[in-house]
Amino acid sequence: MGTSGFPARRRVSSSLPDFPWDTIGAARARASAHIDGIVDLSVGTPVDTVDSVIREALTASSGFPGYPTTIGTPELRAAIVGAMDRRYGAGGLDESGVLPVIGTKEAIAGIVSTLGIGAGDVVVIPEVAYPTYEVGALLAGATPVRADSTVQLGPTSPALIFLNSPSNPTGKVLGVDHLRKVVSWARERGAIVVSDECYLGLAWDSEAVSVLDRRVSDGDHTGLIAVHSLSKVSNLASYRAGFLAGDPSLIEEVLAVRKHSGLIVPFPVQGAMTAALNDDRHVDEQRERYRTRRETLLAAVRSAGFRVDHSEAGLYLWATRDEDSRFTLDWLADRGILVAPGDFYGPSGNRHVRMALTATDERIAAAASRLTA
Repeated sequence: MGTSGFPARRRVSSSLPDFPWDTIGAARARASAHIDGIVDLSVGTPVDTVDSVIREALTASSGFPGYPTTIGTPELRAAIVGAMDRRYGAGGLDESGVLPVIGTKEAIAGIVSTLGIGAGDVVVIPEVAYPTYEVGALLAGATPVRADSTVQLGPTSPALIFLNSPSNPTGKVLGVDHLRKVVSWARERGAIVVSDECYLGLAWDSEAVSVLDRRVSDGDHTGLIAVHSLSKVSNLASYRAGFLAGDPSLIEEVLAVRKHSGLIVPFPVQGAMTAALNDDRHVDEQRERYRTRRETLLAAVRSAGFRVDHSEAGLYLWATRDEDSRFTLDWLADRGILVAPGDFYGPSGNRHVRMALTATDERIAAAASRLTA
């Protein structure tokens, strides 16, 4: 028995790392003390208005009184298939291979265990990675291994491989040849590939491609799941709107678990998602807003003596002064700018910081002014 009188048990939370953003409270306080206020570039939270076509669809769907379906409305599934083909060249996808989810962070955190992967299994995550990949493996009781190439893995036969292109935090893009090699290697070993593509629509200096792209998959989605979010391209972070696409047999597995668990995207959000996926105009407009902010911040960061690595896509600048990221965090906080230290994303990120482009034009201009003063 435990000291509380309850039977001793494994506390899942004890196996998880500290929540990263809880560790930068002091830097936040220093940045907030700036005479002109804080410029918060630490989290990729959208700040721009949700387009009227989406809000109107949300309102139009709000009168439905019953339970929505876990699999999503036929209209939403058709919109996902259409957008994936139209925007990202995901040929061969049909409605049996798509599934709406309540935000992609939740989906990534749960997909390892949902697919029956657990103790004794290896889950590969990028060397510098969004923390939730590791968390998902740990929640399932699996062993996370950091690697960016199949050569690093040697004889390892993982159960699942997480890819992230464009990368959060680095903005690195994996090319067609790299993705093809990973897919082939995984299939030879019976490993599932889960590709987080939430920033795919935000490429700046190179082409970003989906793992479902015909050039990568040859139209065969066996063993592949692409993870997509509307948080960034459509400003729908508050809607918790995302979806999975890929191998119908894997989607069916995930669907079965989510049906039993009651993990359902609300009906009004499904209506809003359908409108967002059928409309490319607002996506193009939002991309251009971010392009302008990126140009402003990139020039200022470089003029302040930083080197920016990768960052050819996505919503972040992966910047370094070739010092411990916590020193850079404090240097910027003294100028009223809050960023995410690179150690959030693994030991290999410790000499970089991540700067988000998700701030208003006025705040991005303020950061640029402080950096170039």
